[in-house]
Amino acid sequence: RTSERERERTSERERTSERERENERARERTSERENERERARERERAREREHKRERENERARENERASTSERERERTSERERERERARERERARERERARESERERARERERERENEREREHKRERENERERENKREGEHKRERENERERTSERERTSERERKQERTSERER
Repeated sequence: RTSERERERTSERERTSERERENERARERTSERENERERARERERAREREHKRERENERARENERASTSERERERTSERERERERARERERARERERARESERERARERERERENEREREHKRERENERERENKREGEHKRERENERERTSERERTSERERKQERTSERER
């Protein structure tokens, strides 16, 4: 009977040990599952952080692209404004060249008018000289005619006197 009880107690102790080991294994499995869940949560948090970083990087890239586009638009606008200023300078130069050409044409017309006036004066002087020469020639002819008439009168008078003397002698 003692042996029977002893075996009973031994058997009970073994069952108790087995339950404790089973409980220990259950606790370990629970702990392992908890650890695995924690690791899964950590991986999820890491993925979330990574996504957040990617989103921030994408926003930064987008902002950079927008800034670059804005700068490019500004540079394009500035280039266009510079081209417009250059075109305006060219138009101003063109207007100045046109004004200078007009001034040159006006000077040319004035020179032509001056030359024409000079030619007109020259013609007038030449005409005046011709008229003067003509008058001088007429005066000269008149003086010669006058001398001729005077000489003729004198010759006539001389003949008349001779004839008078001759008549006197004859009488």
